[in-house]
Amino acid sequence: MEGNTLFSSRQKKWAQHPGESALPLFPTNSNEKTMKAVIQRVKRASVRVEKKITGEIDSGILLLLGVAADDSEKDIQWLAEKVVNLRIFEDDNGKMNLSLKDKGFAMLIVSQFTLYGDCRKGRRPGFAAAAPPAMAKPLYQQFIHKVEAMGIPVATGRFQAEMEVELINNGPVTFTLDTDFLKKM
Repeated sequence: MEGNTLFSSRQKKWAQHPGESALPLFPTNSNEKTMKAVIQRVKRASVRVEKKITGEIDSGILLLLGVAADDSEKDIQWLAEKVVNLRIFEDDNGKMNLSLKDKGFAMLIVSQFTLYGDCRKGRRPGFAAAAPPAMAKPLYQQFIHKVEAMGIPVATGRFQAEMEVELINNGPVTFTLDTDFLKKM
């Protein structure tokens, strides 16, 4: 494997010492506090609080949103524009070439602090990277307003409530995004 350039140095290290992990368990540094989103293309999605539907959409995006303590308007602006314009819907040729905005679909936005769950140590996740509720709620609401201002119909869950989320994933097509790179600019 010495002369083989197809393998990264991490892969070479792992091949030489297979008992050791050469690759990180998580792709991002858990100390980085960035806004996070899980984006799911759906045929239908709804969220219930206390057995009552608080939000539902037909075709569109179910977005699980995690907010970190040092997130700002810059994170909200970038992530909202990215998700609304992300070309993840098929055109007439079956290619992912159309955005939520192009299709005129809706977005169901659900707050999800557990996206910051750090499970590397012990058996109980830690959530130190998540913004406390008093900070997260206004940023979550600003994100919702930013998406609505772009002309997208929005439905939501209820911040800090125990929710039941139901969806029919279309594809399935699921992506994750974060604003890590904005913190480095």
